[in-house]
Amino acid sequence: MDEQEIRDRLATVEDPDLGDDIVSLGLVNDITIDDDSVVIDLALGAPYSPTETKIAEDVREALADLDVAVELSASIDEGLDASEQVLPNVTNIIAVASGKGGVGKSTVAVNLAAGLSELGADVGLFDADIYGPNVPRMLGSDEQPKATSDEQIIPPEKHGLKLMSIDLLMGEDAPVIWRGPMVDKVLTQLWEDVQWGELDYMVVDLPPGTGDTQLTLLQTVPVAGAVIVTTPQEVALDDARKGLEMFGKHETPVLGVVENMSSFKCPDCGSEHAIFGDGGGEAFAEEMSMPFLGQIPLDPSIRERGDAGEPIVFGEGETPDAFRSFVEQTANNQGFVNRRRASEQ
Repeated sequence: MDEQEIRDRLATVEDPDLGDDIVSLGLVNDITIDDDSVVIDLALGAPYSPTETKIAEDVREALADLDVAVELSASIDEGLDASEQVLPNVTNIIAVASGKGGVGKSTVAVNLAAGLSELGADVGLFDADIYGPNVPRMLGSDEQPKATSDEQIIPPEKHGLKLMSIDLLMGEDAPVIWRGPMVDKVLTQLWEDVQWGELDYMVVDLPPGTGDTQLTLLQTVPVAGAVIVTTPQEVALDDARKGLEMFGKHETPVLGVVENMSSFKCPDCGSEHAIFGDGGGEAFAEEMSMPFLGQIPLDPSIRERGDAGEPIVFGEGETPDAFRSFVEQTANNQGFVNRRRASEQ
């Protein structure tokens, strides 16, 4: 058994999104062969995404009849030394944004983070909505962060997520009355002075619009992908275009558009009502040539679970299933973006 035999076997494994085998695409970083083991490092960058999980399973199957232990690892070369990277131990930073308030952006961010954690990933959730921090309530977290002797912040954990929010530092009833430069300074400190540890994903809940917080994030942190949240109505879609344009100007990949509050199913008669319009998010995604990440219904249980600090993605039924589908599609799209970049290097 030599390296060429291993590569020949790996050449039978297809990437379903990029349309070629993983060897031809350059997604095999390294192969190390010992007497009784083969260690393969793959250019996979979206841990626990269904597509990349399947690729890893196919790799194991291609080598299954070899009388050796197969160990897989995954890494994407960013082309930077660790000293040059911000948050070097975070594999993917995903920003959740909306052009306007009131579209359920924080709910989507919380359930995206919780859903990724439920898949098995190590996840952090950063509430960057300085003026309206709702994430702690939606997770049922009121634990204040602790600090180390060298003044590093240790984020509290809830539902398997590492959490940071200005709400946990100031108290839920304290208003944040800061000008832009102060917001910029505090956000930078929270990114750099928090012991996030090793994370597969950090989900960042941005405030609505295209203001100081968004610019600070995009100019400071290597955002791997962004999710645009909208409702079907035209007013929300008009503002979603502005958010999309903002990420485009900063060359940040947009993983797709998710339509929240898509319809309401009457619990009494069972009929559906398009209270905020019908299909606007999907049509917008098609118009802008963006992936459509799915529709989330207007369901009172989302509000109930959020107020109780229990993300609905943990539940059972059509609405939790809709969130889980959105989570998986988002992770898959992040993996596609990462693998495409790796294959082009």
